[in-house]
Amino acid sequence: MPKLKFAIPKGSLQESTMTLLKEAGYKIYNGKRSYRPSCNDTELEIKILRPQEIPTMVSQQAHDLAITGRDWIFETSANVKIILDLEYGRINLVLAVPDQWADVNSCTDLLKKFINKNQDVRIFTEYLSSCKKYILNNEYYKDKFGDIEPSIITPWWKIGENDKIKLIMSFGATEAKPPEDAEAIFDNTETGTTIAANELKIIDRVSESTAVLIANIDSWNDEWKREKIKDVALLLKGVVEARKKLHIFLNIENKNIEKLLDKLPALKRPTISPLTGVEGWSALNTIIQKDKFIELLPILRKYAEGIVIHEPRQILPSFSELKDNWD
Repeated sequence: MPKLKFAIPKGSLQESTMTLLKEAGYKIYNGKRSYRPSCNDTELEIKILRPQEIPTMVSQQAHDLAITGRDWIFETSANVKIILDLEYGRINLVLAVPDQWADVNSCTDLLKKFINKNQDVRIFTEYLSSCKKYILNNEYYKDKFGDIEPSIITPWWKIGENDKIKLIMSFGATEAKPPEDAEAIFDNTETGTTIAANELKIIDRVSESTAVLIANIDSWNDEWKREKIKDVALLLKGVVEARKKLHIFLNIENKNIEKLLDKLPALKRPTISPLTGVEGWSALNTIIQKDKFIELLPILRKYAEGIVIHEPRQILPSFSELKDNWD
C-alpha cells in the first residue's frame, strides 16, 4: 500500500495541530508518547518533528506533506508548495529592546544609538537568516555599511564581516538576554506579554506567521500523492472554515421571512421549508459568520422563534474554491 509521509510539529504548535486533525476526523494514537504515532488513515505515515526542521526536510523529500509555521519557511528559504493557511499559531516576528530606552523606538534608532558611539549591537535570535535580511534592508545600515553582512555567531561557527552588528544564536529564554548580554532580541511573540514581563518593548513588528500545510514539489507532481494531499487539505480546510461559522435553525412566520433575509448574511440562500402542522410558519436553516451573531441577535429575536445554534465540525468548501491554489 502506498504511503504519504506526513510531518506534524512538536512544541507550541503540537496541541493545536492535534486538535485540528481530530476535528478533521483523524484519530492519532500514541501522539503524546511517540514521535511516530499511528492514524486511522492507513495511507498516512505520521512523524512528529520540530517545526524549525520541517520545511527543509519537506524540501529534501524526506516528507511529502507537513504542517509548520510560515516563519520557518521564510527562515530556511525552503522550496516547498504552500497548500493551505491553517489560521492558527498566529505570531509576530518582532524586534525588542529594554523598555527604559526612551530614545530607541525603531531599528534605525537602535543602530544609531550604538554605532555613533562606536559600540557593537548584539541581537539574540533563533531566526538568524530572517534577522540578517531584516538588518540588511534597513536604510541606515545600508548607508553605513552597504552590503557588508552582519556577523552571525553560533557555538560552532561565525560568518559575516561586520562585527559592529552581531546576530547571536539563541537557544531559548531569549527575552532574558537584554540588557546585560544583548542590546536587542529578534523573536516571535503571540501577545507580547512575555516580552513586557521581561522589561522589554517592541520597536518593530517585522512579519506575521501562522501554521500552514505544505507539500514537497515532487510529491505534488506525483498523481497518487497529489490526490491524497488534496483529500487531507480538504478535510483540514473544512475545519478552518467551520471554526468561523455557526449553523442556525429557527422557526419564522412566513410574512417575516423577507424581512429577515434582508439582514441575513448567509453563505447562500438559506434552506426554507413549511413547518409541519403549523399554518403560515416555516423552518429556516443557514450558515452565518460566527463574529456576526451578536450583531444579528436583535433581528433574530424580533422575527424568529425556537432558535437552535450549532457549531459545525466541518464545512467542506467546493473543489472550485481550492482549484486555483492547487493547480
